[in-house]
Amino acid sequence: MEPRISIVTLAVENLDRATAFYEALGLQRHRKFTDGVAFFQMGGLILALWPREELAKDAGFDPGLLERSFSGIALAYNTRSPDEVAEIIQSAAEAGGLVLKPAQQAFWGGIQGYFADTEGNLWEVAWNPDFPIDAEGRISLPE
Repeated sequence: MEPRISIVTLAVENLDRATAFYEALGLQRHRKFTDGVAFFQMGGLILALWPREELAKDAGFDPGLLERSFSGIALAYNTRSPDEVAEIIQSAAEAGGLVLKPAQQAFWGGIQGYFADTEGNLWEVAWNPDFPIDAEGRISLPE
């Protein structure tokens, strides 16, 4: 795993309200991917806003535990290849993390999985063919 964070995802109760807030702060919502999510390019990483229940479901959280254990924040590590997703999730498990969702085909066309670190912090590991990563590890939204 290279030392980088690709995406910070914030769980929101009202996507339209949260999106309007960040746009009012001067951020520009990416216009290509807008179905149920809002992406903002922020230098070399991406800020994502996603409805709370959708993020929890995607990560494999038990709905009965949602209020007590789900922080509503997910850090994402995007990989350079599809195979790297499973490798990193396996490494996290071997290091003492909890695999919440093993690497698998994502509804948006890439490969993804989730793990929680030893403190319960949520990480998504994903390969997204639409989000390029440059040689220095910076991710960017496509034109």
